[in-house]
Amino acid sequence: MLIGGLQKTSLLDYPQKVSAIIFTISCNFRCPFCYNSNLVTKINKGDILPPADIFEFLKRRKKVLDAVVITGGEPTRHADLPEFIRKIKEMGFLVKLDTNGTNPSMLKKLIQDKLVDYLAMDIKGPLPKYSKIVNVTVSTKKIRESIKIIMHSNLPYEFRSTILPALHSRSDLEKMAKLIKGAKKYYLQKFQATGDLNNQDFNNYKSFTDQEMHDLCDLAKNYVEKCGVR
Repeated sequence: MLIGGLQKTSLLDYPQKVSAIIFTISCNFRCPFCYNSNLVTKINKGDILPPADIFEFLKRRKKVLDAVVITGGEPTRHADLPEFIRKIKEMGFLVKLDTNGTNPSMLKKLIQDKLVDYLAMDIKGPLPKYSKIVNVTVSTKKIRESIKIIMHSNLPYEFRSTILPALHSRSDLEKMAKLIKGAKKYYLQKFQATGDLNNQDFNNYKSFTDQEMHDLCDLAKNYVEKCGVR
C-alpha cells in the first residue's frame, strides 16, 4: 500500500461514526477538478507513510474511533488492499471504501470476504462523456458492473458526483441519475476551486450556484431514493 496522507479524525466521512481517513497514492483517472493532486499528479515520495505507522496509530485510537475510511487516489489499484483492510478489521474498526468503480473484481472480493462495511462510488458523468471528463480511456462496462455490484451488495452505500457547469449539463445530470436508477443515496458535490487542482486552469472555472445545485438535486430525485447536496 502506498499511503500519502492520514486525517486523524472526521465526523463527516462515515455516516454517524467517528472515523480516521487514509489517503492512498495513485489514481487511474486524471479528473481536472480533483483537489487531491498530491496523490495523483504531484506525488512527493517523501510524504509516503509506512503502513506500520498507520496500524500503530489505529491501535492507540481504538477507544476514540469507530471506523476507518480508505480513499485516494484510487484504493482498488493496490493489490494488497484486502490484506491491509483485514488488519484494520481485526482491530475492530468498521471500514468504508471510496472508489471510482474501475475495478469491479476487487470490489467483489472485498464484499465476498466481508472486508467492507460501507461503499461510496463516484459517478463522473454520463457514460458517453466519461473518458472526456476523466481524461483517460474508461471501460464503461466496468463502471456499470461496479454500480450493479454495489447496489446488490446488501451493504450501506452511496453514489456521489462532483459537478460543474463546464463539464455537466442538466441533461448530463439526468443521465447520471438514470445510470444509478433506484439507488438509495446520491450526493451532488459542488466544485470548489481550491488552488491545488490537477488542472490549474480549472481554478478559473465557475461552480453551480446553490440554487442550481438544489434544482439539479430535485431532478435526480426522480430516479433515486434520496439525493442531497454537499
